[in-house]
Amino acid sequence: MLKALKLKMTLPPELKDNGDFAGNTYFDTSGLAAVLFLFEVGTTDVASGAAIGSTAEGTAPLVEECDTTGGAYTAVTGAALANSIQYNEDDKLFGIFVDLSKSHKRYMQVQAPHSAVGAVNGSYLAILAIGFPSNVMPRTAAEMGLTELIEA
Repeated sequence: MLKALKLKMTLPPELKDNGDFAGNTYFDTSGLAAVLFLFEVGTTDVASGAAIGSTAEGTAPLVEECDTTGGAYTAVTGAALANSIQYNEDDKLFGIFVDLSKSHKRYMQVQAPHSAVGAVNGSYLAILAIGFPSNVMPRTAAEMGLTELIEA
């Protein structure tokens, strides 16, 4: 069943201090039933508060969608973490699960992942998109080994 999954590193592992992560890209959901955006957070040296968000460290990371790869992306309703990723959430996994049986556009991406100012380095982050065909569906956050799972 694992061979049926579609995988893409939408943000290769990157270290960023005070700004947007540079390598963020889209995921093509064509032919899939669901997609999980898996945030792999490494060590952060942000002193307190929010460490990673979308467009700014204080904004909860969210998924957005578009009909084309280079068009205007809009937020997917309900596809955001509860809060931004905090300074003390080092080495954790977070997920945003999108059910594609609902009305969605073909291309999706995490909106402008952004790191706060660190003492020296800032934040490490990678984002892996995992596409599921209709016969291979994930279950709960705990079963996936995630700290938080948002379903939209």
